[in-house]
Amino acid sequence: MSNTRDHDGRVTVSVWFADYPFSTYEGEPFLAPVRRMAAAFERAHPGYRIDVGSRFFPSMAGEIRDAVATGTVPHLAAYYAGDSRLALDQRAADGSALFTPVGRAIGDRTEILGEPVVSGDLLPAVRDFHSHGGELVSLPMTATTTVLYANTTLLARAGVDRLPGTWREVEHACRRIAALPDGPSHCITWAVHGWIVQQAVAQQGGTIADRGNGRNGEAGTVDLATGEILAYARWWRGLHRDGHYLDPGTEGDWAAAFAAFDRQQVAMVVDSSKSAEEFVLAGGRQGFDVAAGPMPHNEEAPYGGTFVSGDSFWLAGGLDPATEDGALAFLQFLINPENAAHWHRGNGFVPVTGAARRLLEDEGWFGRSPHRAVAGEQLAASTRTPAALGASLGNQDAIGEVLARAMADVVRGAAAEQRLRAATVEAQNVLDEYHASRRGEAGPPETARHASARRDGAARREPSPSVTVLDNTVPDPNGTRSTTP
Repeated sequence: MSNTRDHDGRVTVSVWFADYPFSTYEGEPFLAPVRRMAAAFERAHPGYRIDVGSRFFPSMAGEIRDAVATGTVPHLAAYYAGDSRLALDQRAADGSALFTPVGRAIGDRTEILGEPVVSGDLLPAVRDFHSHGGELVSLPMTATTTVLYANTTLLARAGVDRLPGTWREVEHACRRIAALPDGPSHCITWAVHGWIVQQAVAQQGGTIADRGNGRNGEAGTVDLATGEILAYARWWRGLHRDGHYLDPGTEGDWAAAFAAFDRQQVAMVVDSSKSAEEFVLAGGRQGFDVAAGPMPHNEEAPYGGTFVSGDSFWLAGGLDPATEDGALAFLQFLINPENAAHWHRGNGFVPVTGAARRLLEDEGWFGRSPHRAVAGEQLAASTRTPAALGASLGNQDAIGEVLARAMADVVRGAAAEQRLRAATVEAQNVLDEYHASRRGEAGPPETARHASARRDGAARREPSPSVTVLDNTVPDPNGTRSTTP
Protein backbone atom coordinates (compact mmCIF):
# COMPACT_ATOMS: atom_id res chain seq x y z
CA MET A 1 0.00 0.00 0.00
CA SER A 2 1.28 3.45 -0.84
CA ASN A 3 1.78 6.31 1.56
CA THR A 4 -1.48 8.22 1.99
CA ARG A 5 -1.11 11.95 2.68
CA ASP A 6 -3.81 14.60 2.87
CA HIS A 7 -3.69 18.07 1.26
CA ASP A 8 -1.42 19.50 3.97
CA GLY A 9 1.07 16.67 3.86
CA ARG A 10 -0.08 14.71 6.90
CA VAL A 11 0.12 10.91 6.77
CA THR A 12 -3.37 9.45 7.02
CA VAL A 13 -3.95 6.24 8.99
CA SER A 14 -7.35 4.72 8.23
CA VAL A 15 -8.93 2.76 11.08
CA TRP A 16 -12.14 0.76 11.07
CA PHE A 17 -13.40 0.40 14.62
CA ALA A 18 -16.01 -2.16 15.57
CA ASP A 19 -19.19 -0.29 16.45
CA TYR A 20 -21.86 -1.46 18.88
CA PRO A 21 -25.44 -0.24 19.26
CA PHE A 22 -25.21 1.05 22.79
CA SER A 23 -23.95 4.11 24.58
CA THR A 24 -21.18 4.60 27.10
CA TYR A 25 -22.11 4.93 30.75
CA GLU A 26 -21.81 8.68 30.25
CA GLY A 27 -24.59 8.49 27.66
CA GLU A 28 -22.35 9.13 24.64
CA PRO A 29 -22.30 7.16 21.40
CA PHE A 30 -20.14 4.07 21.77
CA LEU A 31 -17.24 5.41 19.70
CA ALA A 32 -17.24 8.98 21.06
CA PRO A 33 -14.32 8.26 23.44
CA VAL A 34 -12.13 6.81 20.70
CA ARG A 35 -12.81 9.80 18.46
CA ARG A 36 -11.45 11.99 21.25
CA MET A 37 -8.46 9.68 21.60
CA ALA A 38 -7.80 9.98 17.87
CA ALA A 39 -7.96 13.79 18.11
CA ALA A 40 -5.55 13.74 21.06
CA PHE A 41 -3.15 11.52 19.10
CA GLU A 42 -3.26 13.98 16.20
CA ARG A 43 -2.41 16.87 18.52
CA ALA A 44 0.57 14.92 19.84
CA HIS A 45 1.59 13.92 16.31
CA PRO A 46 0.73 16.81 13.96
CA GLY A 47 2.19 14.96 11.01
CA TYR A 48 -0.56 12.35 11.21
CA ARG A 49 -4.29 12.21 10.68
CA ILE A 50 -6.39 9.36 12.05
CA ASP A 51 -9.31 8.60 9.75
CA VAL A 52 -11.80 7.04 12.18
CA GLY A 53 -14.23 4.76 10.41
CA SER A 54 -16.59 2.19 11.89
CA ARG A 55 -18.33 -0.97 10.85
CA PHE A 56 -21.08 -2.79 12.70
CA PHE A 57 -19.20 -5.40 14.71
CA PRO A 58 -20.83 -8.57 13.32
CA SER A 59 -20.05 -7.60 9.74
CA MET A 60 -16.36 -6.61 9.89
CA ALA A 61 -15.02 -9.81 8.33
CA GLY A 62 -17.39 -9.53 5.39
CA GLU A 63 -16.76 -5.81 5.00
CA ILE A 64 -13.03 -6.43 4.81
CA ARG A 65 -13.52 -9.18 2.25
CA ASP A 66 -15.53 -6.73 0.15
CA ALA A 67 -12.85 -4.04 0.65
CA VAL A 68 -10.20 -6.36 -0.77
CA ALA A 69 -12.23 -6.60 -3.96
CA THR A 70 -12.59 -2.82 -4.23
CA GLY A 71 -9.08 -1.89 -3.08
CA THR A 72 -10.33 0.01 -0.01
CA VAL A 73 -8.81 -2.00 2.84
CA PRO A 74 -8.14 0.16 5.94
CA HIS A 75 -4.74 0.19 7.62
CA LEU A 76 -6.25 -1.11 10.87
CA ALA A 77 -9.41 -3.20 11.26
CA ALA A 78 -11.02 -4.38 14.51
CA TYR A 79 -12.24 -7.96 14.10
CA TYR A 80 -14.49 -9.66 16.61
CA ALA A 81 -12.61 -12.22 18.70
CA GLY A 82 -14.54 -15.17 17.29
CA ASP A 83 -13.55 -14.12 13.77
CA SER A 84 -9.80 -14.27 14.42
CA ARG A 85 -9.34 -17.26 12.13
CA LEU A 86 -11.11 -15.35 9.33
CA ALA A 87 -8.60 -12.52 9.75
CA LEU A 88 -5.67 -14.95 9.76
CA ASP A 89 -6.94 -16.58 6.59
CA GLN A 90 -7.95 -13.42 4.73
CA ARG A 91 -6.00 -13.00 1.51
CA ALA A 92 -5.06 -9.81 -0.30
CA ALA A 93 -5.82 -9.37 -4.00
CA ASP A 94 -2.44 -10.90 -4.91
CA GLY A 95 -3.09 -14.00 -2.77
CA SER A 96 -0.75 -13.06 0.07
CA ALA A 97 -1.87 -12.70 3.68
CA LEU A 98 -3.79 -9.45 4.02
CA PHE A 99 -2.61 -8.76 7.56
CA THR A 100 0.84 -8.77 9.11
CA PRO A 101 1.28 -9.84 12.76
CA VAL A 102 1.34 -6.84 15.07
CA GLY A 103 4.07 -8.34 17.23
CA ARG A 104 6.32 -8.86 14.22
CA ALA A 105 5.79 -5.28 13.05
CA ILE A 106 6.65 -3.89 16.50
CA GLY A 107 9.73 -6.06 16.87
CA ASP A 108 11.89 -5.22 19.87
CA ARG A 109 11.11 -1.50 19.85
CA THR A 110 10.25 0.15 23.17
CA GLU A 111 8.69 3.22 21.59
CA ILE A 112 7.19 4.16 18.24
CA LEU A 113 7.00 7.84 17.28
CA GLY A 114 7.55 8.60 20.94
CA GLU A 115 4.65 6.45 22.12
CA PRO A 116 5.79 3.84 24.67
CA VAL A 117 5.19 0.29 23.49
CA VAL A 118 2.72 -1.10 26.01
CA SER A 119 1.50 -4.16 24.12
CA GLY A 120 4.03 -6.25 26.04
CA ASP A 121 2.02 -5.47 29.18
CA LEU A 122 -1.21 -7.04 27.89
CA LEU A 123 -2.85 -9.33 30.44
CA PRO A 124 -1.38 -12.78 29.70
CA ALA A 125 -4.74 -14.43 28.95
CA VAL A 126 -5.67 -11.55 26.64
CA ARG A 127 -2.28 -11.57 24.89
CA ASP A 128 -2.26 -15.33 24.39
CA PHE A 129 -5.80 -15.39 23.01
CA HIS A 130 -4.71 -12.97 20.29
CA SER A 131 -1.49 -14.86 19.54
CA HIS A 132 -0.86 -17.72 17.14
CA GLY A 133 2.32 -19.74 17.05
CA GLY A 134 3.59 -17.71 20.00
CA GLU A 135 3.31 -14.46 18.02
CA LEU A 136 0.95 -11.58 18.81
CA VAL A 137 -1.09 -11.29 15.62
CA SER A 138 -3.49 -8.49 16.59
CA LEU A 139 -3.81 -5.90 19.32
CA PRO A 140 -6.95 -5.91 21.50
CA MET A 141 -8.54 -2.83 23.00
CA THR A 142 -11.75 -4.54 24.13
CA ALA A 143 -12.04 -7.73 26.20
CA THR A 144 -14.82 -9.55 28.01
CA THR A 145 -15.39 -12.99 29.52
CA THR A 146 -18.19 -14.84 31.32
CA VAL A 147 -18.97 -14.32 34.99
CA LEU A 148 -21.73 -15.08 37.50
CA TYR A 149 -24.12 -12.44 38.83
CA ALA A 150 -26.13 -13.05 41.98
CA ASN A 151 -28.97 -11.41 43.87
CA THR A 152 -27.21 -11.52 47.23
CA THR A 153 -30.34 -10.29 49.02
CA LEU A 154 -32.11 -13.49 47.96
CA LEU A 155 -29.05 -15.64 48.66
CA ALA A 156 -28.76 -14.22 52.18
CA ARG A 157 -32.42 -14.99 52.87
CA ALA A 158 -31.74 -18.57 51.77
CA GLY A 159 -28.72 -18.86 54.06
CA VAL A 160 -26.16 -18.82 51.24
CA ASP A 161 -23.35 -16.58 52.47
CA ARG A 162 -21.09 -16.59 49.39
CA LEU A 163 -21.44 -16.95 45.66
CA PRO A 164 -21.14 -20.53 44.41
CA GLY A 165 -17.91 -21.22 42.58
CA THR A 166 -18.45 -24.82 41.46
CA TRP A 167 -21.24 -26.84 39.91
CA ARG A 168 -21.84 -28.64 43.21
CA GLU A 169 -22.03 -25.34 45.07
CA VAL A 170 -24.58 -24.09 42.52
CA GLU A 171 -26.74 -27.15 43.21
CA HIS A 172 -26.47 -26.54 46.96
CA ALA A 173 -27.41 -22.88 46.62
CA CYS A 174 -30.31 -23.75 44.34
CA ARG A 175 -31.75 -26.21 46.85
CA ARG A 176 -31.61 -23.44 49.46
CA ILE A 177 -33.30 -20.98 47.09
CA ALA A 178 -36.00 -23.52 46.21
CA ALA A 179 -36.80 -23.96 49.92
CA LEU A 180 -37.72 -20.28 50.35
CA PRO A 181 -41.50 -20.05 50.86
CA ASP A 182 -41.76 -16.89 48.74
CA GLY A 183 -38.64 -17.29 46.63
CA PRO A 184 -38.18 -16.99 42.87
CA SER A 185 -39.67 -19.49 40.44
CA HIS A 186 -36.20 -20.74 39.51
CA CYS A 187 -32.68 -20.45 40.87
CA ILE A 188 -30.45 -19.68 37.90
CA THR A 189 -30.43 -18.97 34.19
CA TRP A 190 -28.18 -18.13 31.26
CA ALA A 191 -28.55 -17.83 27.51
CA VAL A 192 -28.40 -21.04 25.50
CA HIS A 193 -25.35 -19.98 23.54
CA GLY A 194 -22.30 -21.71 22.12
CA TRP A 195 -19.94 -19.21 23.75
CA ILE A 196 -21.04 -20.17 27.26
CA VAL A 197 -20.77 -23.88 26.43
CA GLN A 198 -17.25 -23.38 25.09
CA GLN A 199 -16.33 -21.48 28.26
CA ALA A 200 -17.45 -24.48 30.33
CA VAL A 201 -15.32 -26.74 28.13
CA ALA A 202 -12.28 -24.46 28.55
CA GLN A 203 -12.76 -24.44 32.32
CA GLN A 204 -12.42 -28.23 32.29
CA GLY A 205 -9.33 -28.16 30.09
CA GLY A 206 -11.18 -29.60 27.10
CA THR A 207 -10.94 -28.80 23.40
CA ILE A 208 -13.45 -28.99 20.55
CA ALA A 209 -10.99 -29.21 17.63
CA ASP A 210 -7.73 -30.84 16.63
CA ARG A 211 -4.34 -29.14 16.26
CA GLY A 212 -4.51 -27.62 19.71
CA ASN A 213 -8.05 -26.29 19.32
CA GLY A 214 -6.98 -24.70 16.06
CA ARG A 215 -4.23 -22.76 17.82
CA ASN A 216 -1.29 -24.89 16.73
CA GLY A 217 -2.38 -24.83 13.10
CA GLU A 218 -5.54 -24.85 11.06
CA ALA A 219 -8.04 -27.28 12.60
CA GLY A 220 -9.37 -30.00 10.32
CA THR A 221 -11.82 -31.72 12.64
CA VAL A 222 -14.27 -30.69 15.35
CA ASP A 223 -15.86 -32.75 18.11
CA LEU A 224 -18.95 -31.50 19.94
CA ALA A 225 -19.45 -34.73 21.88
CA THR A 226 -16.34 -34.63 24.06
CA GLY A 227 -16.38 -35.74 27.68
CA GLU A 228 -16.24 -32.12 28.83
CA ILE A 229 -19.24 -31.09 26.72
CA LEU A 230 -21.21 -34.14 27.82
CA ALA A 231 -20.40 -33.44 31.49
CA TYR A 232 -21.66 -29.87 31.14
CA ALA A 233 -24.74 -30.95 29.20
CA ARG A 234 -25.73 -33.51 31.80
CA TRP A 235 -25.16 -31.13 34.72
CA TRP A 236 -27.15 -28.40 32.96
CA ARG A 237 -29.99 -30.80 32.13
CA GLY A 238 -30.06 -31.93 35.74
CA LEU A 239 -30.53 -28.35 36.91
CA HIS A 240 -33.39 -27.97 34.44
CA ARG A 241 -34.97 -31.30 35.41
CA ASP A 242 -34.90 -30.35 39.09
CA GLY A 243 -36.60 -27.02 38.41
CA HIS A 244 -33.55 -24.90 39.19
CA TYR A 245 -32.58 -23.69 35.69
CA LEU A 246 -34.91 -21.27 33.91
CA ASP A 247 -34.91 -21.99 30.17
CA PRO A 248 -35.08 -18.63 28.31
CA GLY A 249 -36.89 -20.47 25.50
CA THR A 250 -34.89 -19.37 22.48
CA GLU A 251 -31.24 -20.05 21.73
CA GLY A 252 -29.12 -16.95 22.27
CA ASP A 253 -31.78 -15.01 24.17
CA TRP A 254 -29.53 -13.01 26.49
CA ALA A 255 -32.27 -10.42 26.99
CA ALA A 256 -34.68 -12.98 28.46
CA ALA A 257 -32.04 -14.11 30.95
CA PHE A 258 -31.38 -10.50 31.99
CA ALA A 259 -35.11 -9.82 32.34
CA ALA A 260 -35.60 -12.87 34.55
CA PHE A 261 -32.88 -11.64 36.89
CA ASP A 262 -34.24 -8.09 36.86
CA ARG A 263 -37.72 -9.34 37.79
CA GLN A 264 -36.29 -11.62 40.51
CA GLN A 265 -37.56 -14.73 38.78
CA VAL A 266 -34.06 -16.16 39.35
CA ALA A 267 -31.37 -15.47 41.92
CA MET A 268 -28.35 -15.97 39.64
CA VAL A 269 -27.35 -15.60 36.00
CA VAL A 270 -24.23 -16.27 33.92
CA ASP A 271 -23.52 -13.49 31.44
CA SER A 272 -20.81 -11.34 29.88
CA SER A 273 -18.51 -9.39 32.18
CA LYS A 274 -19.39 -6.38 30.04
CA SER A 275 -22.82 -6.46 31.72
CA ALA A 276 -21.58 -6.02 35.30
CA GLU A 277 -22.72 -2.43 35.67
CA GLU A 278 -26.09 -3.18 34.08
CA PHE A 279 -26.82 -5.99 36.54
CA VAL A 280 -25.82 -3.89 39.55
CA LEU A 281 -27.94 -0.98 38.33
CA ALA A 282 -30.88 -3.31 37.79
CA GLY A 283 -30.61 -4.51 41.37
CA GLY A 284 -30.48 -0.93 42.61
CA ARG A 285 -33.65 -0.05 40.74
CA GLN A 286 -35.50 -3.11 42.00
CA GLY A 287 -34.24 -2.91 45.58
CA PHE A 288 -31.82 -5.82 45.86
CA ASP A 289 -28.04 -6.17 46.13
CA VAL A 290 -25.98 -7.70 43.33
CA ALA A 291 -22.51 -9.23 43.41
CA ALA A 292 -20.36 -10.73 40.68
CA GLY A 293 -18.15 -13.80 40.90
CA PRO A 294 -16.29 -16.22 38.64
CA MET A 295 -18.30 -18.48 36.36
CA PRO A 296 -18.90 -21.72 38.33
CA HIS A 297 -16.80 -24.66 37.14
CA ASN A 298 -16.75 -28.45 37.35
CA GLU A 299 -15.04 -29.27 40.63
CA GLU A 300 -14.17 -32.75 39.34
CA ALA A 301 -11.90 -31.42 36.57
CA PRO A 302 -8.63 -29.46 36.90
CA TYR A 303 -9.44 -25.81 36.32
CA GLY A 304 -8.31 -24.41 32.97
CA GLY A 305 -9.89 -20.97 32.92
CA THR A 306 -12.16 -18.88 30.73
CA PHE A 307 -11.18 -17.05 27.56
CA VAL A 308 -11.90 -13.59 26.21
CA SER A 309 -14.25 -12.16 23.68
CA GLY A 310 -14.27 -8.57 22.42
CA ASP A 311 -12.42 -7.25 19.39
CA SER A 312 -8.84 -6.70 18.28
CA PHE A 313 -7.01 -4.60 15.69
CA TRP A 314 -5.38 -6.24 12.69
CA LEU A 315 -2.62 -4.42 10.80
CA ALA A 316 -2.69 -4.42 7.00
CA GLY A 317 0.47 -5.75 5.39
CA GLY A 318 2.57 -3.94 2.82
CA LEU A 319 2.31 -0.48 4.40
CA ASP A 320 5.06 2.08 3.87
CA PRO A 321 7.14 2.73 7.02
CA ALA A 322 5.54 6.08 7.86
CA THR A 323 1.99 4.73 7.68
CA GLU A 324 2.83 1.51 9.52
CA ASP A 325 4.59 3.39 12.30
CA GLY A 326 1.63 5.76 12.60
CA ALA A 327 -0.76 2.83 12.87
CA LEU A 328 1.38 1.05 15.46
CA ALA A 329 1.91 4.22 17.50
CA PHE A 330 -1.83 4.87 17.50
CA LEU A 331 -2.48 1.35 18.80
CA GLN A 332 -0.03 1.88 21.67
CA PHE A 333 -1.75 5.18 22.41
CA LEU A 334 -5.20 3.56 22.49
CA ILE A 335 -4.15 1.10 25.20
CA ASN A 336 -1.83 3.29 27.24
CA PRO A 337 -2.75 3.13 30.94
CA GLU A 338 -4.89 6.27 30.98
CA ASN A 339 -6.83 5.44 27.83
CA ALA A 340 -7.34 1.77 28.69
CA ALA A 341 -8.57 2.71 32.17
CA HIS A 342 -10.93 5.31 30.68
CA TRP A 343 -12.30 2.75 28.21
CA HIS A 344 -12.98 0.40 31.13
CA ARG A 345 -14.72 3.05 33.22
CA GLY A 346 -16.95 4.16 30.37
CA ASN A 347 -17.87 0.80 28.87
CA GLY A 348 -17.12 -1.94 31.39
CA PHE A 349 -14.61 -3.85 29.28
CA VAL A 350 -11.67 -5.53 31.01
CA PRO A 351 -8.67 -3.15 31.28
CA VAL A 352 -6.35 -4.97 28.91
CA THR A 353 -2.95 -4.10 30.42
CA GLY A 354 -1.41 -4.57 33.82
CA ALA A 355 -0.60 -0.87 34.08
CA ALA A 356 -4.21 0.11 33.40
CA ARG A 357 -5.43 -2.26 36.08
CA ARG A 358 -2.88 -0.93 38.58
CA LEU A 359 -3.94 2.64 37.80
CA LEU A 360 -7.55 1.72 38.58
CA GLU A 361 -6.52 -0.11 41.76
CA ASP A 362 -4.43 2.83 42.96
CA GLU A 363 -7.32 5.25 42.57
CA GLY A 364 -9.61 2.90 44.56
CA TRP A 365 -11.83 2.12 41.58
CA PHE A 366 -12.23 -1.59 42.23
CA GLY A 367 -12.82 -0.98 45.92
CA ARG A 368 -15.82 1.15 44.94
CA SER A 369 -16.85 -1.17 42.10
CA PRO A 370 -15.81 -4.72 43.06
CA HIS A 371 -18.10 -6.19 40.39
CA ARG A 372 -15.81 -4.64 37.78
CA ALA A 373 -12.74 -6.48 39.13
CA VAL A 374 -14.01 -10.05 38.80
CA ALA A 375 -13.37 -10.56 35.08
CA GLY A 376 -9.71 -9.57 35.29
CA GLU A 377 -9.18 -11.75 38.35
CA GLN A 378 -10.80 -14.71 36.62
CA LEU A 379 -8.65 -14.26 33.51
CA ALA A 380 -5.55 -14.12 35.72
CA ALA A 381 -6.38 -17.64 36.91
CA SER A 382 -6.27 -19.07 33.37
CA THR A 383 -3.72 -21.76 32.61
CA ARG A 384 -3.50 -20.28 29.08
CA THR A 385 -3.28 -23.67 27.41
CA PRO A 386 -4.83 -24.10 23.96
CA ALA A 387 -7.85 -25.53 25.75
CA ALA A 388 -8.19 -22.61 28.15
CA LEU A 389 -7.80 -20.07 25.34
CA GLY A 390 -10.77 -21.44 23.41
CA ALA A 391 -11.00 -22.65 19.85
CA SER A 392 -9.86 -20.76 16.74
CA LEU A 393 -11.90 -22.01 13.80
CA GLY A 394 -13.14 -20.87 10.43
CA ASN A 395 -16.80 -19.83 10.56
CA GLN A 396 -16.78 -20.35 14.31
CA ASP A 397 -20.07 -18.49 14.64
CA ALA A 398 -21.97 -21.10 12.68
CA ILE A 399 -20.31 -23.91 14.65
CA GLY A 400 -21.35 -22.18 17.86
CA GLU A 401 -24.92 -22.01 16.64
CA VAL A 402 -24.87 -25.74 15.87
CA LEU A 403 -23.65 -26.37 19.42
CA ALA A 404 -26.30 -24.11 20.95
CA ARG A 405 -29.14 -25.86 19.13
CA ALA A 406 -27.87 -29.24 20.23
CA MET A 407 -27.48 -28.18 23.85
CA ALA A 408 -31.00 -26.74 23.86
CA ASP A 409 -32.33 -30.11 22.74
CA VAL A 410 -30.30 -31.96 25.38
CA VAL A 411 -31.41 -29.64 28.19
CA ARG A 412 -35.01 -30.20 27.10
CA GLY A 413 -34.67 -33.97 27.16
CA ALA A 414 -32.84 -35.29 24.07
CA ALA A 415 -30.30 -38.09 24.55
CA ALA A 416 -27.08 -36.19 25.18
CA GLU A 417 -24.49 -38.31 23.40
CA GLN A 418 -26.66 -39.07 20.38
CA ARG A 419 -27.68 -35.44 19.87
CA LEU A 420 -24.16 -34.09 20.31
CA ARG A 421 -22.71 -36.65 17.89
CA ALA A 422 -25.23 -35.50 15.31
CA ALA A 423 -24.17 -31.92 16.04
CA THR A 424 -20.55 -32.92 15.45
CA VAL A 425 -21.42 -34.13 11.96
CA GLU A 426 -23.21 -30.86 11.23
CA ALA A 427 -20.36 -28.75 12.62
CA GLN A 428 -17.79 -30.74 10.64
CA ASN A 429 -19.72 -29.96 7.48
CA VAL A 430 -19.57 -26.24 8.35
CA LEU A 431 -15.81 -26.43 8.86
CA ASP A 432 -15.31 -28.48 5.68
CA GLU A 433 -17.30 -25.93 3.67
CA TYR A 434 -15.09 -23.16 5.05
CA HIS A 435 -11.93 -24.98 4.00
CA ALA A 436 -13.41 -25.72 0.57
CA SER A 437 -14.14 -22.04 0.06
CA ARG A 438 -10.53 -21.19 0.88
CA ARG A 439 -9.34 -23.71 -1.71
CA GLY A 440 -11.58 -22.05 -4.29
CA GLU A 441 -14.01 -24.97 -4.45
CA ALA A 442 -16.90 -22.74 -3.38
CA GLY A 443 -17.70 -19.08 -3.04
CA PRO A 444 -16.24 -17.12 -0.12
CA PRO A 445 -17.92 -18.15 3.13
CA GLU A 446 -20.31 -15.71 4.69
CA THR A 447 -20.03 -16.09 8.44
CA ALA A 448 -23.16 -16.59 10.48
CA ARG A 449 -22.47 -13.25 12.13
CA HIS A 450 -22.04 -11.43 8.81
CA ALA A 451 -25.17 -13.06 7.42
CA SER A 452 -27.12 -11.94 10.47
CA ALA A 453 -25.84 -8.40 10.11
CA ARG A 454 -26.79 -8.27 6.45
CA ARG A 455 -30.19 -9.78 7.21
CA ASP A 456 -31.44 -7.47 9.89
CA GLY A 457 -28.72 -5.01 10.92
CA ALA A 458 -29.43 -5.77 14.55
CA ALA A 459 -27.00 -6.02 17.47
CA ARG A 460 -26.29 -9.47 18.80
CA ARG A 461 -25.08 -9.26 22.33
CA GLU A 462 -23.89 -6.50 24.54
CA PRO A 463 -26.25 -4.64 26.85
CA SER A 464 -26.99 -0.96 26.73
CA PRO A 465 -25.95 0.91 29.86
CA SER A 466 -29.48 2.05 30.56
CA VAL A 467 -32.44 -0.22 31.10
CA THR A 468 -35.62 1.57 32.06
CA VAL A 469 -38.33 -0.45 33.76
CA LEU A 470 -41.86 0.90 33.37
CA ASP A 471 -45.16 -0.76 34.22
CA ASN A 472 -43.40 -4.01 35.08
CA THR A 473 -41.98 -4.25 31.56
CA VAL A 474 -38.27 -4.91 31.07
CA PRO A 475 -37.03 -3.76 27.66
CA ASP A 476 -34.33 -5.79 25.97
CA PRO A 477 -31.13 -4.46 27.61
CA ASN A 478 -29.04 -5.82 24.78
CA GLY A 479 -30.66 -4.61 21.61
CA THR A 480 -31.50 -7.93 19.96
CA ARG A 481 -28.39 -9.71 21.20
CA SER A 482 -28.76 -13.25 20.04
CA THR A 483 -25.70 -14.69 18.37
CA THR A 484 -22.42 -13.28 19.69
CA PRO A 485 -20.91 -13.22 23.17
